[in-house]
Amino acid sequence: MEPVISINHLSKNYGSKNVLNDISFDVYPGQVLGYIGPNGAGKSTTVKILCGLISDYEGDVKVKGLDLKKDTSAVKAMIGYVPELAELYDVLTPAEFLGFMGALYSMDEDICEERITRMMAAFGMEANLHQRMDSFSKGMKQKVLLASGLLHNPEIIILDEPLSGLDANSVIIIKNLISKLAKEGKTIFYCSHMMDVVEKVSDRIILIDKGHVVADGSFEELKQQQGNKSLEQIFAGLTSDDSMNNAADELINAFSK
Repeated sequence: MEPVISINHLSKNYGSKNVLNDISFDVYPGQVLGYIGPNGAGKSTTVKILCGLISDYEGDVKVKGLDLKKDTSAVKAMIGYVPELAELYDVLTPAEFLGFMGALYSMDEDICEERITRMMAAFGMEANLHQRMDSFSKGMKQKVLLASGLLHNPEIIILDEPLSGLDANSVIIIKNLISKLAKEGKTIFYCSHMMDVVEKVSDRIILIDKGHVVADGSFEELKQQQGNKSLEQIFAGLTSDDSMNNAADELINAFSK
């Protein structure tokens, strides 16, 4: 089986700071890849490179056989991206904003309109379709963002903390959606700090720390390698140092005087 995403010897520096250091891995059709790591590990940089937002990197990145640097626009058309932090045009309504997104992907107007209506209804937001988003809660805005990333039916879906601000019912919907999308052959690149969710939704987990891949495998494989621990324990064991382990004690001590 040919990989959908192929990353070979990828490195990226910001001045003297080495953010990604010679990482290589392939991602295959229908795979849900949990891509995790501490803040500053290189996750967001990897995602921005895959989305064509950063082009001055070293190494090779191919998506469906296309060189990302040479065929950036074609690759972007295959990807749906839901960022962790995004500013919506909140003077628009969901119908207007999503219609605009559909136009950017050259979608047929009638298909786009029908999809918007059905997706907003699925999120329980049919009544909000024509309301300005400046009055929306964080969770409501997150649902619109999720819809915008899926609207053009992309082959590759990159989700960066997609559950942020969502209520419990919506979280269940997104978990089920990820599973169904993978069964349809979509490739899901899932970034999150919520270890319990990553553990449940991912077929494969890559843990990155200080620009290096430090673990790669299914959760069961990682458990066997690391002594039958939870993903949170594996994460902490592979990425924390003594100063981090002592942080909680230091915080408690701060209140003792």
